[in-house]
Amino acid sequence: MVRLNQQASVARAQATAMLDEIAEYWEQGLRPQLEAERIFIVEPPGYTDADKVFVEKYFNAHVCPVLTPLAFDPGHPFPHVSNRSRNLAVVVDHRGRTKFARVKVPDLLPRFVALPSEEGASRFALLEDVIRENLGQLFPGVRIRTAHLFRIIRDMEIAVAHTHDAAETLLEVVDRGLKEQRHGALSLLEIERGMPSRVLAILIENFEAGRDVIVRSGGRMGLADWMQLSTVPRPDLKDRPFEPSNLWRAGSAEIFDEIRDRDQLVHHPFDSFRSVEAFVDAAIDDPRVIAIKMTLYRIGTNSPVIDRLIKAAERGKQVAVLVELKARFDERSNIEWATRLEDAGVHVVYGVEKLKTHCKICLVVRQEDDEIRRYLHIATGNYNRSTAQVYTDMGLFTARPQLVADASELFNYLTGYSNQTDYRELLVAPVAFRRRFGKLVAREIGHARRGRPAHIIIKCNAITDPRIIRLLYRASQCGVTIDLVVRGVCTLRPDVPGISDRIQVRSIVGRLLEHSRIWFFENDGAPEVYIGSADLMERNLNKRVEAATPIRDPELAQFIRHVILEAYLRDNVRARTLREDGTYEPVPSEGAPFDAQLTLMSRRLRAMLARERLGDQLRL
Repeated sequence: MVRLNQQASVARAQATAMLDEIAEYWEQGLRPQLEAERIFIVEPPGYTDADKVFVEKYFNAHVCPVLTPLAFDPGHPFPHVSNRSRNLAVVVDHRGRTKFARVKVPDLLPRFVALPSEEGASRFALLEDVIRENLGQLFPGVRIRTAHLFRIIRDMEIAVAHTHDAAETLLEVVDRGLKEQRHGALSLLEIERGMPSRVLAILIENFEAGRDVIVRSGGRMGLADWMQLSTVPRPDLKDRPFEPSNLWRAGSAEIFDEIRDRDQLVHHPFDSFRSVEAFVDAAIDDPRVIAIKMTLYRIGTNSPVIDRLIKAAERGKQVAVLVELKARFDERSNIEWATRLEDAGVHVVYGVEKLKTHCKICLVVRQEDDEIRRYLHIATGNYNRSTAQVYTDMGLFTARPQLVADASELFNYLTGYSNQTDYRELLVAPVAFRRRFGKLVAREIGHARRGRPAHIIIKCNAITDPRIIRLLYRASQCGVTIDLVVRGVCTLRPDVPGISDRIQVRSIVGRLLEHSRIWFFENDGAPEVYIGSADLMERNLNKRVEAATPIRDPELAQFIRHVILEAYLRDNVRARTLREDGTYEPVPSEGAPFDAQLTLMSRRLRAMLARERLGDQLRL
């Protein structure tokens, strides 16, 4: 417990420093750059007379009707404060006494309020300032002494007890957990730097918060809202749009013919997510398709996938869907989707007890002549149209007998009872992923010891699993060259003499969020490539159902190695390299600038991915 508290203290200190750094960069970096482009965020002292008139009218027409000032005194209990909400702690003089109230800044109103501007300029006031400047209208006849902004972040983890009442379904357990979550303990109480100690003491007492969760902010809170500035009509300041490729050009029946003929690969967002939706649409429209099975983790809002599955059920097809109710922050929407699917007659499974189902698979069962054929889509990313436009992810369409048989048995494990501990081709966690992955690394070690080509390339979101890290250290010590492309947390330390001096780690953060997981093994000139849903973390390998598939088509494997992975290894624009001491530094810019994401956006490479096959000689 002491060690955990120490870790939490260090993490909190670093997070606070990061918040300060972000606020400083806004004020000293981005804000001046926007102002140079005539985009201004105007503070109240800078309001013109015309601004003041406009702000008051805007407040009366759009803001005041949705505000509810809540007093706090013996007759009024301390109000519930929702997670991540911004609030004003207001101190007033009322009938000769100092009193307190809370005013919530509405989430549904735009944070940026457009002010009257000259042609070619954009000027904005912030919503909290609009409210603060007009508080007198909420407290008529009362002197307002101070008003200070604060926000809270609650612990949003839902503890699903596995000892719950046997009559209670997982859906009911998660639903109850979501209701309890509204009153979860505070993990952050962020306040304006000038908040008086007396006001802070009242917040601490009523939130029952410890001093260790308090952060005094010197800048604006909730800077994620700055994404709203992307709506400013200035295309010259935005990334150039690109049109993704569509894999399928044929009608619905031909899709299955193409998959049966050869495996098909998609790389989002360079390939449109419509390719996946077209696969599901083909299954719905084809009268020979008799069943569709699918796992859903993060579905998103207004998901067209749900409508398609309901349509399939209405057409008499057998539809079975695993909706993971324990997908963090998506629990409520997933409950709603699961309920809607059940109401439409879809067979819905809520997940595996004690595990999260994180694999991304869709299996279509089709009656063809005198036999049943199965078609599989297995991916690194969620069935979510929105994230597929900004996350890099990969998906494989295949009808290979061993892969589809593995997928069928995996669904049997998810929807029924199974003690299966291994699969023919798929790497499945938690039952066999570690062992199979370990054998692949051990094979590279054997090649290195014999002086043969041995090379491992891994692209993922995080590497934190101690056993995997020790395994990679051992491979490095035995002569295996290892390149890691890790977007997020990496607790492995490269370039440590005698331990990891053959390991290089880089992180790429750019226009798109790098989300795909790829494993490449040189294997003495007979390379193997895998893609899948798992990061190399304890939670993924021990507590989640994950699936990774080999890419058996040699030309697709060549494409992943020599186009996609090579692009990330050559990037000298967005890439940062991890040093032995745990810090990152820009990759040395040798030669012409090379941006992997921009390169992969090019029409030439997308066309190759969607329509061509690559020979061994292909190199970027």
